[in-house]
Amino acid sequence: MRSQWECFLQTLGVWEGSFTRLSAEGNFIQDIPSRLTLEGLDNNQKIKLTLCREGLNDIVLDFTPQSIGDVIFFDNGAFSQGAVQFSPAAQFGGELGLIHENRRLRLVQLFDTSNQLSQITLIREHRAGVSIEQRPQLKIEELLGEWQGEAITIYPDLRPANTCATKMQLQLDNNGQLQQTLDFAERTITSIGTIKGTQILFEQNPQNPVQVLMLPDGASATAPLKAQLGQSLFLEVGWLIEPTLRQRMIRSYNQKGEWVSLTLVVERKIS
Repeated sequence: MRSQWECFLQTLGVWEGSFTRLSAEGNFIQDIPSRLTLEGLDNNQKIKLTLCREGLNDIVLDFTPQSIGDVIFFDNGAFSQGAVQFSPAAQFGGELGLIHENRRLRLVQLFDTSNQLSQITLIREHRAGVSIEQRPQLKIEELLGEWQGEAITIYPDLRPANTCATKMQLQLDNNGQLQQTLDFAERTITSIGTIKGTQILFEQNPQNPVQVLMLPDGASATAPLKAQLGQSLFLEVGWLIEPTLRQRMIRSYNQKGEWVSLTLVVERKIS
């Protein structure tokens, strides 16, 4: 794999798009046009970030190889940043960023001080000067079938990354519920979700239900409705880039609330 700094350099350029604020239920709140510039300086030994959003003050940050902080990158420039420890006494959340050719899709999910999922921000960007046609809101029918791909998992302590094959089967049962079977790393996980409009609710653990929201541009957001200490949890973004191509990123926490891994899945629909 590339170094973390080399991965960061994959994102250099000017990215135009918008920040779309949504409620925890996925209801539209606000859409703010944006322009993000990532400029390499001093022979790419420094990166200057300038974020301009309509109606808001600009944000300007400088990064060096020693000051990336808690941001973790994959080879192609996909990344995540956020809380490294869940604490019931503090605000919790994370950002997950995917990239494909001249497009990026980022998702921020935040929990309030009562640990309830409170706000979602969907950020859709494309390189300046490139004409992009966004996909419509994700529909459950687009996800049905069998998906096969590869998952790369990297770790906060920067131990060697792990790669494994994945297979996911999504189908509707006779009651109209979503049956999901996921195979990876010699494990099989089966779950059933109830579809309510653009929400899929998984309640295998009644004390900690997990929701999937289907969002614009083929995106999806997965998170528990409430973060709880003593129970593992994960935040996930999905992106249906093409009818048979999807990316997902999963930020996982253990039962102690410690951030333990970040996984990028690239999968294709085979049936």
